[in-house]
Amino acid sequence: MKGTEYVMEIINERPKTSLSTADFAYELPEELIAQSPAEKRDESRLFVLDRKDNSFTHRRFYNIVDYLNPGDVLVVNSSKVIPARLLGTTEKTGASMELLLLKMQEDGTWETLVRPGKRAKLGARFVFGGVLSAEVVGMGEEGNRIVRFEYDTEKYGNIYAVLDAVGNMPLPPYITKRLEEKDRYQTVYAKTEGSAAAPTAGLHFTPELLDTLRKKGVEVAEVTLHVGLGTFRPVKVEKIEEHHMHAEYFVITEEVAARINRCRKNGGRIVAVGTTSTRVLESVTDENGIVHPMEGQTKIFIYPGYRFKAVDALITNFHLPESTLLMLISALSDRETILRAYEEAVSLRYRFFSFGDCMLIQ
Repeated sequence: MKGTEYVMEIINERPKTSLSTADFAYELPEELIAQSPAEKRDESRLFVLDRKDNSFTHRRFYNIVDYLNPGDVLVVNSSKVIPARLLGTTEKTGASMELLLLKMQEDGTWETLVRPGKRAKLGARFVFGGVLSAEVVGMGEEGNRIVRFEYDTEKYGNIYAVLDAVGNMPLPPYITKRLEEKDRYQTVYAKTEGSAAAPTAGLHFTPELLDTLRKKGVEVAEVTLHVGLGTFRPVKVEKIEEHHMHAEYFVITEEVAARINRCRKNGGRIVAVGTTSTRVLESVTDENGIVHPMEGQTKIFIYPGYRFKAVDALITNFHLPESTLLMLISALSDRETILRAYEEAVSLRYRFFSFGDCMLIQ
């Protein structure tokens, strides 16, 4: 990409901490896990945590306008979820197979999760909807399979067009209800295909709400981070700094970096929409607070002890217990305050996770 510095991989220095994974546990009644999105995107509830005095305020998401100021930059992740869940059969026996696409490789092959794995040996072939076939050509990390797809390129043009025809939205396993409208698992500003899961904090915005913010003088800047399932994998180690983050592809352009730097110079705030935008910003900002245009892979892992260089405020959903996402927001506020906020959210019957309600940490 012209004018963009390319970096292969970004891994932050991990601060020492005495915290363990169990320190990020909390009790959540199963009925508070949202199974469907709010009827209207911007009418979900908004839990406001003010870091100046650790106070809590309860609003609706459309009230976010009251908390953003002229000169602030709202940074959103414009990655688009692909219909990455493929249901098909083995070519030889017709046995059922499921593929979940994780990440496209430089050579055009895909890293995937395959169920059942025993049917996915090297050379195994699968078919999907009569228009797409796949062959296992390699083995990836943790049993993932590398597959090569074949389809009618004259008819479909690219793999994303085929996926639109035969793929399903890869909803998280805790959502068991069928999604009636595919676009409700996309943000209204989604553009660049590549995510295996939605950057869910952005699901609350409507075009009208974004227009209102722009008219108020809030800039909206787009970055891209293709969300992989590694973001949501459980932390299986006791010492959190030993957790291995999976790499995710990101881009921040020269124009966006310049806008953010100008905002900071003029005294505005950088407000990240979601942990994905946060991870991009913190990956590309130097110790002097200067944001650099980049394209590459990040494995940045943010948890208490981390010093934020770019993000001043964060709009985010409510996250799973003991997750890296809960650790990230605990670094921006503090663990005790976040767990107290979650306890209050549970008592007030907020809706949790991907289709749930929202929190502003400012």
